[in-house]
Parts: sequence; C-alpha cells; structure tokens
Amino acid sequence: MNKTIITLIAVAIMLTACNSKGEDKNNNEVTEKNEQLSQTEGGQEVRQENDQNQSNESSNHEESTSLPEYNNIIEQIDNKEFNFQTITDNEGKRVLLLIDKNGVEQYKSIYIKYTNRLKIIKINGEGLIFNEIIEGK
Repeated sequence: MNKTIITLIAVAIMLTACNSKGEDKNNNEVTEKNEQLSQTEGGQEVRQENDQNQSNESSNHEESTSLPEYNNIIEQIDNKEFNFQTITDNEGKRVLLLIDKNGVEQYKSIYIKYTNRLKIIKINGEGLIFNEIIEGK
C-alpha cells in the first residue's frame, strides 16, 4: 500500500515538473502503467511488499535494542512484543511509539537526551507510567 502511494506521489511530481508535450505523453503512459499495477495487486507484487515489511521490522527491532532507553521500556511494558516507530529523534529528545501486532498504538516513550530522563505513557489507559532519570550510555 505504501509502495503504491509513494509511486503515485513520485509520478505526480514528475508530471508537474515536465513542461514539454512529449514528456507529458511519456509520463501519462508511466502513470497508466503504475495505476494498472496498483489495481492488479497480484501474487508477486504482494509477496515483495510482505518481504520488504518483514525486513523493515527486523532492522527496526535491531535499531531499537541499541537505544539506551530500550531495556527500561521493555521492563515497564512487561516484556511484550511491540514494533517501535520513531516519531522524533534529534539532539535533545527521542519520541517513540510502541505499536502492538494489531497495529494499535499502545505506548509512547519520550527520552530527554541531555538529562537521561525517560517518560513512558500508556496511550489508552493509565497515562504516565514511568518518569525517571535512567543510566545513559
């Protein structure tokens, strides 16, 4: 699904950037082919997307385990399996969403890098469940 959206956005950008009629004709042909592909989401295309999602989840998990706040987060959420989605990661703070296997956002973590303060919020329920300074790397 995301691949289709990205493709359509890229095609739209290419169409608006073209000025000559010949280029517009070629881009229209590309757009039609992309629309046909998105409409016929058959076997191999779906398999490639699933393989890509599994690869992204694996690399996402590896990146998450290397974070200084990872162990504290896992302790607070009872070691349940979640996908980590980075919302913000800059010099001052990192904000992560923890999403369950059904795609529902369950927790939000905020790690303040300068002070090593970690806050964990249960999105649908208890609210703030952890707010402490942790040992950083």
